[in-house]
Amino acid sequence: MPIVLCRVDDRLVHGQVVIGWGRPLAIELIVLVDDTVAASPWEQDLYRMAVSSDVELQFVSVAEASPKLREWQNGPRRVLLLTGDLPTMAALHAAEPSVVHRINVGGVHHRPGRRERLPYLYLSDDELEGLRALEAGGAEVRAQDLPTSPAVPLRALS
Repeated sequence: MPIVLCRVDDRLVHGQVVIGWGRPLAIELIVLVDDTVAASPWEQDLYRMAVSSDVELQFVSVAEASPKLREWQNGPRRVLLLTGDLPTMAALHAAEPSVVHRINVGGVHHRPGRRERLPYLYLSDDELEGLRALEAGGAEVRAQDLPTSPAVPLRALS
């Protein structure tokens, strides 16, 4: 299964994603799905600095990603699908629920309206309900900051 991780992390491309997840999972391609970054060459250049030359980094909008999900899933490379927010991942799940069906929620940090659910996970009640709706729609949602940490099922979050 070439899409080996579908992760939500609001810091996008950083050490925890590239080294913490990328190396143990032998990731060959990181697809960052973010409308703003996809339209910003200077932000893309910044994120490229965090990735070694043996890993390809692609920047795509939600509209560009949706029709490519099956291609990435059936392709030869091990792919990490990365979004910075929950609505983007929900849109990808809606586009291809059989491809984007295991969702890892990692670094979602504090901002007004959110409260701590885990040390690395802050969610508003609406965001938590959105994750519950994803699960009701067939997705498997787990919170996990690193592959060496235990995965926390959505039902354990309050």
